Amino acid sequence: MSELSIPSLKASVIDRAAWRQHFGNVALAIAAVALLLAWWIGPSIGKWAFDYPKAWQIPVARHISQWMKWLVNEASFGLFSFTDATRFVASLIDIPYTLALSLLSTGFLSGQGSAAIQVLPPISYLGVIALVGLMGFYAGGYRLAALVAACFGFLAAFGQWSSAMVTLASILVAVPIGVVLGLLLGLAGYRFPLIERAITPLLDLMQTIPIFAYLVPILFLFGFGPTAAIVGTLVYAMPPMVRITILGLRAVPSEIRDLGRMIGCSRRQMTWKVMVPSAADALMVGVNQVIMLSLNMVIIASMIGAGGLGFDVLAALRRLDIGAGFEAGFAIVALAVALDRLSQAYARKASLQAATAASDRTVVQRHPYLSAALAILVISIGASLIAPALATLPENLVLSTGTFWNEVVKWINLNFFEALEAMRTTLLLHILVPIKRFLAELPWIGVVALLALTGYRLGGLRLALLTASLSFLIAATGQWEKAMVTVYLCGIAVIIASLIGIPIGILAAERYKLWRWLQVVIDTLQTLPSFVYLMPAVMLFRVGDFTALIAIVAYAVAPAIRYSALGIQRVDPRVVEAGRAMGCTPWQILTKIKLKLALPEIMLGLNQTIMFALSMLVITALVGTRDLGQEVYIALTKADTGRGLVAGLAVAFIAIIADRLISAGAARMKERMA
Repeated sequence: MSELSIPSLKASVIDRAAWRQHFGNVALAIAAVALLLAWWIGPSIGKWAFDYPKAWQIPVARHISQWMKWLVNEASFGLFSFTDATRFVASLIDIPYTLALSLLSTGFLSGQGSAAIQVLPPISYLGVIALVGLMGFYAGGYRLAALVAACFGFLAAFGQWSSAMVTLASILVAVPIGVVLGLLLGLAGYRFPLIERAITPLLDLMQTIPIFAYLVPILFLFGFGPTAAIVGTLVYAMPPMVRITILGLRAVPSEIRDLGRMIGCSRRQMTWKVMVPSAADALMVGVNQVIMLSLNMVIIASMIGAGGLGFDVLAALRRLDIGAGFEAGFAIVALAVALDRLSQAYARKASLQAATAASDRTVVQRHPYLSAALAILVISIGASLIAPALATLPENLVLSTGTFWNEVVKWINLNFFEALEAMRTTLLLHILVPIKRFLAELPWIGVVALLALTGYRLGGLRLALLTASLSFLIAATGQWEKAMVTVYLCGIAVIIASLIGIPIGILAAERYKLWRWLQVVIDTLQTLPSFVYLMPAVMLFRVGDFTALIAIVAYAVAPAIRYSALGIQRVDPRVVEAGRAMGCTPWQILTKIKLKLALPEIMLGLNQTIMFALSMLVITALVGTRDLGQEVYIALTKADTGRGLVAGLAVAFIAIIADRLISAGAARMKERMA
């Protein structure tokens, strides 16, 4: 009896899965047809289906603003208020920041404000270059030392040294705090599943809500200045460290955990002596991500008092000085490359280095690199005291490419203005405006139903409820119209970026030299501040949706290239050889084998392209777009916490819906190919 029941049970499960898939397809098709019919019939089916009634709207923005006012003005813990607590935290963060800033930029001062007197000068540019070169040599040898020294030399040679050191001081404070807090939260999430479930949606929101949206509450709570900028950087840069910590600890082999238990490790020893060292490689990836995301924040942080390179880029954008903006942007890239390579090298060294003990040696012999660094520090400060000219590069040796970039844009405008204007007008009239009108006229209730059915088709009931509830909340908070503009701009930009990036990634995947050069271009695109993309776009196409589209595509194309190339490179060579043995042509191998096997990675690239596009959309509010990004920016200028957070949450909901649907689709593809 049991032998017969097992096949019948399998057949029943298969029939149910096939029925569910068939039902999902039919429901999705019916929903799509109903949505088109509703759009065609128009308001005759009910105005409420197209414009969410204001009487039904949830006044979330007003409640958030009121709660924020209560938190700032009235909330207290007895002896001190909530604002006192946050300002105390700000003062604690300010201590290491002031020390780092004194060492790198201002020197050690006596007194306050304009009456302050410099007691000790900062480390000279030659001293800093020597220090980072020594760090590079210790971590990766001569080649890394030369690279990081060249990156910092670039900062000095192009007149960006002072601003770069202000930015570096912020990074040196934000990164350790972000790493420690992220590590502790990750450990808590790994140890207690309930904590992980609680912080996962919070991490999603921290990574998807536009940074502009939470600048206002940060300003209210922590004041205006570099400390508030560091807090904003932590909110933006910490989530990857938390996620990678949880994943890294889970990836520790069970044999290592069993060994720790066998030798009698306590819970604390198991965590800090066994688990964390075993997950060191993954944790260093998290450190690297914190560094990169902190550098991505430098411009926005400059808007609330951080200064540095971000302020230079922002000032150049306001003046439309493309040359100065590019130079400051490339300085951020140079700083990012140096810190990225150093962190990766230290990660590799930490995983390979064996602990050695030699008690018969002197301190200098046991720690030669630390001793050399201290000697460089003392000599550079002493040399600056004796000869102040050594502290900074002489102005007659400073280089500049600003005029060159300005002339390039001017030449393009003079020679190609008519062609560019024709292209802009054609795309606006025949593609952008029709799509924008089509999406704006769709009934919100139909879109919510279609998203729910798509979620059910790809991931079941839970995904259907998630997509339906998030899309409904966008309408219920009064953000539907602006959300459709956001979807229109983001959707077209993602399609164009994918059409450009995926073929380039496929082409470069199996051409090693081309891929190496392309990686440099991709790294530069991903580390250039998003504001830098706006300047040439504005100067060539003026303000408007088309300008925003160009900037979004330029910023979002990098992940489409990277993940497409990585997907092709990870295809098993044995499968390709089997295809050749069967007589497949190169085109058949590409389309029938490589692209199918690389499809999950390509879908992940599409996911990241959407995330990049949404993050750039908020920045493009500066060039006249009328989407959720503009709503966030207006809220920032009016210091309206509720308005900014509600618009930011709408952007986050769009990002989460896209992420979950694409992830479910990629998982479904993997199941089919397994």
